[in-house]
Amino acid sequence: MLRLFIFLFIELTALLLSSCSRFKLISTLPVYDGFENSNLSNIWDTDKFVPGDVEIQSKIVRSGQRAIKITLHAGDLHEVGQHGSYPTERAELTETDRLISLEGKNYAYSFSMFIPADFPIVATRLVIAQWKQECSRGGICDDNSPVLAIRYISGFLKITQNIDSHQTTLYKSKEEFRNRWLDFKFHICFSKNNNGRIIAHLNDSLIVDHTGPTAYQENRSTGYLDPSCFYFKIGLYREVMSEPMTIYIDDYRKELLLDK
Repeated sequence: MLRLFIFLFIELTALLLSSCSRFKLISTLPVYDGFENSNLSNIWDTDKFVPGDVEIQSKIVRSGQRAIKITLHAGDLHEVGQHGSYPTERAELTETDRLISLEGKNYAYSFSMFIPADFPIVATRLVIAQWKQECSRGGICDDNSPVLAIRYISGFLKITQNIDSHQTTLYKSKEEFRNRWLDFKFHICFSKNNNGRIIAHLNDSLIVDHTGPTAYQENRSTGYLDPSCFYFKIGLYREVMSEPMTIYIDDYRKELLLDK
């Protein structure tokens, strides 16, 4: 009987720590950050970059007077690879827990990114924006790829989906994306079922229109809880390399869309 009680206590604790119930969700959307203040807004967590990697500056902006500059240097927040993956480093903004997205809800995201003219064109895996399905720290799903990501590799801009053991490319182009602002707009409904939705525009052109599952299955074998929740990160996340990278971000918006 005591063993059963201990087992049930551990299971309940894991559920509470891993599920969306541990987050204090924001009651009002939309939110907007034009990075106009001298300090970083409290809608962002700061645990995914080292001091000095993130700078609010006024030389390169999309609108207003300021935008944010993110520079990743070799060794910044170095992480050893897990399960055969390569080691990584990062400098990213992470939306705070109170902005986390819920499964089955429709969200609109928009943001602008500027890739400098001298940005290195390399084959190194690089993610510049990503949506992750929440997993308990140390869980079997902890090292899974983002369910949705924007990648810039070898000059190709790609939007990819990972909801099982392989990666699906939803968009891929090798036009010149450097030295200009890229305005992204996403309409996303995260779901393990066929009602999932991803609509993406780049500079007002439709580049993704996808219907179907947009999340990992949620069961004991995957480690995800049902229902799941999802969080957003933007910046520079890559496999280890020696050369620094810099990117600029402006005009971030997120809103909850009303169900039809």
